Amino acid sequence: MINIHVQILLIILLWNSDCQIIPRIEECGLSCSQGVHCKSKPSSDIFNSFCHDAPTSLSSTILKSMKISTVIKCVPGSPCSLHLNIKGSLSLDENIRGLEICSLSLDTQQSQCTNVRFARKKSKMLNGKKVQVQFNCFEVNVAQHIYVTMKTVPNYCDVKMSQEYYVEDCKNSDVGKYIPACLAGKLDYNVERARKIISVNVSNFLRDQDYYVRLCHKWFTCEDVGQFAVIKGKDTLKSVSLKYSQLLPCLCIEGWLAVPDARRIQLCPFENDTKVLWDNIVYNPATQTLAWEPACPVLVTVNLCRLTKSNDHCEDIQNSSKHFPEKVKYSRVDTHPRLCMKFTTKQGSWVKCPFAHGEFPAWKMRTAAVADQIQVFFTSQTKAHFSVLVCNKTQLASCDSLGMHHSVSAGDSVSITMSQEMCGSTICIQGWRTDVDYSVPLQICDIHCGFRGHTYGNGSPAKAMTHRMKSMHSLH
Repeated sequence: MINIHVQILLIILLWNSDCQIIPRIEECGLSCSQGVHCKSKPSSDIFNSFCHDAPTSLSSTILKSMKISTVIKCVPGSPCSLHLNIKGSLSLDENIRGLEICSLSLDTQQSQCTNVRFARKKSKMLNGKKVQVQFNCFEVNVAQHIYVTMKTVPNYCDVKMSQEYYVEDCKNSDVGKYIPACLAGKLDYNVERARKIISVNVSNFLRDQDYYVRLCHKWFTCEDVGQFAVIKGKDTLKSVSLKYSQLLPCLCIEGWLAVPDARRIQLCPFENDTKVLWDNIVYNPATQTLAWEPACPVLVTVNLCRLTKSNDHCEDIQNSSKHFPEKVKYSRVDTHPRLCMKFTTKQGSWVKCPFAHGEFPAWKMRTAAVADQIQVFFTSQTKAHFSVLVCNKTQLASCDSLGMHHSVSAGDSVSITMSQEMCGSTICIQGWRTDVDYSVPLQICDIHCGFRGHTYGNGSPAKAMTHRMKSMHSLH
């Protein structure tokens, strides 16, 4: 476990890096110690890449130090830019005509080099004198990883200094304030649902720079949805209209300046509107497979459930719980109108019933009570097998079995002997399909039995009472 003092030190270091003031310059250039004449020019001398042995009189420590920092170059009327500020020191020697300073981007492998030359007459007179060299004309990008080298001219083997350097990112207050790549802008939007258009207005960015705006679907990255639009720097109206096909929770508006490595800003205004995700349910009659695939990433628990008669509650079906990103797929599913899918997120629960409109054949169960027996009938337009039992419904979502299961096929019936104690308001006949993996258990409750010797007020035998379970619509 990290010591508390170490944690505090790390926080201070990170805070300092973000709040560190970066010096500003209006011109870049080369400077050397007072009394030393030097000049620079871009270097592309491939021959200086190859080193040769140094004279015995030349010390390998002739290069004394190298220090790297960042400066911001701001010229009135132009965007500011980041530059490396490289300071080096060396001891002048008659065998050295100058220095070669190079920077290599480890991100892009692009390099920049400059050749610093000393006036020969002066350098001989100042032999052994320590000289400071400062060069700040290498332009760099935000958060770039740089490798800087300083070599002698001619290039003597083992006489070299090198250092890696990380340019500040947009978290630094000065970089974030002055560098165009960090000025992501501010996005405002308006949705025209009838025309399926999102109008985007952009503000708080460099007015003379082009600006890109696009719609994207945010998964691990933000994937393109159609073409991006360009707001020209010279345009007076800083707004665009983007067409969309569907307002999804992962639909985002993204904007950025038309400069290399520009910082991007995203606005995802529909991320809490998850209701549209639950419509993408597909049933394959050939395989009896019910599947759901989200159009956007979402943390959700999916269950199959049985919609109650009152339509205000959907009871979970056992062993049907699945979690995204696992593919949500149920094989061998009963197509009963009351079999539904329940989606639960932090925002709440939604129930979708894909078979509620009667497009698929539904089975029915009815009962007839005669004397001390309940006769149960099943009808179905397709071949199906069922199981039935008597149960005591003590809770809304559970019904405790009071006897053995009875098997029956569609078109047939089964008789269940009932004792007087088994008849009452909490007693139910429960039936379900056994030839599928996921079936809706239907219940006919408040069973009234007719027993021998029991008569109504007119002295006639008790009449059989029939309960019939029809389609979803007839259950309302």
